[in-house]
Amino acid sequence: MKLKSKSKLQIGLLLLPGLIIFCTFTVYPIIRLFWMSFFKWDFGSFLNQNFIGTENYRTVLADENFHIAFGNTIVYTLVTVPAQMLLGLLVAMLINSVTRFKIGFRVAYYLPVITSWVIASLVFKYVFNTEGMLNYFLTNVVGITNSNIHWLDSRWGGMTVAMLLGIWKGIGWNMVVFLAALQAVPLELYESASLDGAGAWQKFRYITLPEIRGTVLFALVMLTIGGFNVYTSTKLITDGKPGHDTEVVLTWMYYKAFSNGKFGYSAALSFIIAFILGLLAILEFRLMQNKDQ
Repeated sequence: MKLKSKSKLQIGLLLLPGLIIFCTFTVYPIIRLFWMSFFKWDFGSFLNQNFIGTENYRTVLADENFHIAFGNTIVYTLVTVPAQMLLGLLVAMLINSVTRFKIGFRVAYYLPVITSWVIASLVFKYVFNTEGMLNYFLTNVVGITNSNIHWLDSRWGGMTVAMLLGIWKGIGWNMVVFLAALQAVPLELYESASLDGAGAWQKFRYITLPEIRGTVLFALVMLTIGGFNVYTSTKLITDGKPGHDTEVVLTWMYYKAFSNGKFGYSAALSFIIAFILGLLAILEFRLMQNKDQ
């Protein structure tokens, strides 16, 4: 009994520093932010905050610019998540099937993942800018058009560039995840299927997909969360322009907090998005469970 008590005490002491840091920098800020969302908290009320109940939440839900930002975030997620997963799985299957230069291919496809979001965003902005490299190539090299195309000066033009960057950055991560799952699939299943006369598509449909379903669910949930957390690329490429047509939820939250000083509004917005993400994660898990049955 003394040994067990001593062991529990040692475990508790080892966990204590981590728990203190976690509670200080994660749990407490979340609780504080939730508390802020029920108060009028802005530049003019730092010393005296008035309790306004759910007014911040109602203001967010009625805000037209929030609707635009939320719609852009939904479109970004719906486009980038399937594209990253499909291309990542395709690349993983190709690398898994080759016998030489596997490490080289992995490194080449994973390089965009470790590339800084800031650097990649600035490069994409330079390429697609009105006076950028792509317009120079189209006008002066190929001669397809006589005038520069304003890629970033419209809502869907700017969003398309941000989505292309998101897909390019995410293929390598999906490749690594799916490659690990593919290498765990027993080769005997494919050999038995070949003996039964199954083709490549039948093997993929009836062996590969069922075996990596758990990995697909993991990637789907993580990428959905990542899609709602897009910030750096949109901020640096378009900065919400023209007007606020290319805002996403995080850039709009940042704008309202640090440009307008509406900290209560931003706190309420953060919990609305967290609630929506929770619902989406539950829905995705339910859908995958239903497919398993």
